Amino acid sequence: MLQHPLYQRAAFLKSAPNLKHCTPDTGVEVAFVGRSNAGKSSSLNAITHQTGLAKVSKTPGRTQLINFFTLDTEERRLVDLPGYGFAKVPIPLKEEWGKAMGAYLETRQSLQGLILLMDARHPFMPLDDQLLQWAVRVGRPVHVLLTKADKFSYGQQKNTLLAVKKQIPSYGGVITVQLFSSLKKTGMDEVWAKLDEWLGWGKA
Repeated sequence: MLQHPLYQRAAFLKSAPNLKHCTPDTGVEVAFVGRSNAGKSSSLNAITHQTGLAKVSKTPGRTQLINFFTLDTEERRLVDLPGYGFAKVPIPLKEEWGKAMGAYLETRQSLQGLILLMDARHPFMPLDDQLLQWAVRVGRPVHVLLTKADKFSYGQQKNTLLAVKKQIPSYGGVITVQLFSSLKKTGMDEVWAKLDEWLGWGKA
């Protein structure tokens, strides 16, 4: 079974409803973001080789807070952000979550990059497009995980990846992309390598 010595150590630190209640803005962290039901929680659990680190639900909008997880130290963290596009919550809650996420993404100094999860069957949905444009505008690097790649044949996977790679340069900025499946553990080494780079793991 694929494992990584750093991400196996992931442990819940705290949840925050807004920027004011976040952990101290020190050290380094990488945030996971994506549409509700894009597979964000399942991907986090696969990457950390844990079954219950992030709560998995079939109900969109389950992640309602900014959730922080420590790695080898509290100065190195993964962050699970509320899914966007959630439908089954009151409008005022959507607005509050949107404000909290926007403030975090725009002002957080310790944030080194975003892992954007897009369902490989439906890439570049309108809210994904908005997130990518915003990230480029504020200078945040993005690594896209095309999730649920196991739903495709090998040939379909390659064609989807090629099509997405062709579209990515139109955004400008620093954006990379890969195929990923939390079920089949496809793409684990690639996403670990990106996280290692951003979090400074393995550097002298």
